Amino acid sequence: MSRVRVVSLVPSLTEAVAVSAPGALVAATDWCTHPAGLDVTRAGGTKNPAVDRITALAPDLVIANEEENRQPDLDALRAAGLDVLVTHVRTLPQAFTELDRVLTACGVRSRPGWLDAAEAAWEAPPAFREPLTAVVPIWRRPWMVLGRDTFAGDLLARLGVHTLYADHSERYPRIPLDEVRAARPDVVVLPDEPYRFTADDGPEAFPGLPCALLSGRHLTWYGPSLVKAPEVLGRALRAVRR
Repeated sequence: MSRVRVVSLVPSLTEAVAVSAPGALVAATDWCTHPAGLDVTRAGGTKNPAVDRITALAPDLVIANEEENRQPDLDALRAAGLDVLVTHVRTLPQAFTELDRVLTACGVRSRPGWLDAAEAAWEAPPAFREPLTAVVPIWRRPWMVLGRDTFAGDLLARLGVHTLYADHSERYPRIPLDEVRAARPDVVVLPDEPYRFTADDGPEAFPGLPCALLSGRHLTWYGPSLVKAPEVLGRALRAVRR
């Protein structure tokens, strides 16, 4: 059976395919940073993929995500005759289901060990006995936070962290900074993606509130990073609760 030639428009799926189907990837976005040393054609960004460049590669499959990629770009790829697989991930169980689907479509015949390890890591992750309340900014100027029905929110909930805007009507609502401060969460969670919050860019906006700087890859990616995610996220959250 010939190898399936794959283009990935999703960083976490790029990593999953690269480690599970070596040689299958022919292109990935500029934002696909893992695994380290990935040497494939770059196909633009997640929001502005180079459709002509992708089409010229004539891949057997393009993998995308309904949240990260824009529908007009996916339509253009399909109009060019390409097979586009779009993932839908809002919860951890959905992530595992979609990873199985993607890897099967990429020609992976046996379930990779990292996927079993990831499921095992999340079966009973160490959680706070008393749930923490949190606000999770994902952008500033304007300030945006995690709202309802998000993969990152589901991961945090499994660690005993309740996001205060989980019942908001929007998934990523814009919330005035004064309102976020007034909510007085137990912790402000500041991931380093999609906005790159750092020790010098983010915590100063929340005086008097504990701020946890988290790895966005472990909070928002679904792939091999899920193996270490409970440990990495839990350690960062506990560090600010001591």
